[in-house]
This record gives sequence, C-alpha cells and structure tokens, in this order.
Amino acid sequence: MVDTCELCRRALVETNVHHLVPKEYGGVDGPTALLCKPCHRQIHALFTNQELAGFYHSLERLADHLDMKKYLRWIKKQDPNKRITTRKSNQKKR
Repeated sequence: MVDTCELCRRALVETNVHHLVPKEYGGVDGPTALLCKPCHRQIHALFTNQELAGFYHSLERLADHLDMKKYLRWIKKQDPNKRITTRKSNQKKR
C-alpha cells in the first residue's frame, strides 16, 4: 500500500501495519499505525516486543526516544524510493 508514514510523515512510500502493542502481548485487536518499511524495521531493531508493549506503545513515545529522534531527522531527508538498510541496536544484540 502506498501512503504516508504516520511516524516520519514521508508521503508516497510503501507502508505496512504496525501493531502499537505487539500481537504476542495482546495487541491483535489493538491500535495500529501505517508505517513505511524503514521506520517499521527501525522500531523492531531498536526495541524488544516487551519494551514496545510496556512503554513504547504510541507513536508519540516512539518518536520521543533519543535514537528514534536521530533516525527520524535523518529519514525525513531520504528519497521515498531509496532502499534503506537497518542495523540491529547493540542492546538487542546481547
């Protein structure tokens, strides 16, 4: 689906549905957001599902995290057609 990402606000990007509360923590029927693939991958690279369910279960809280703020400043400048790669955070590698 081509739409506007609700997190980085880039338009005409391919989006998919992100469950704000992960499905494994009861978010199957909960609130969702349409995110571009790079933003969606970045969220899951930075946060565990437990962290997403426990605190980062809104777009405002996600966008307020220091690493996400840096990422959002950068991604907003990127061409919507550019292929973006994502690296897992050092905390999640442990």
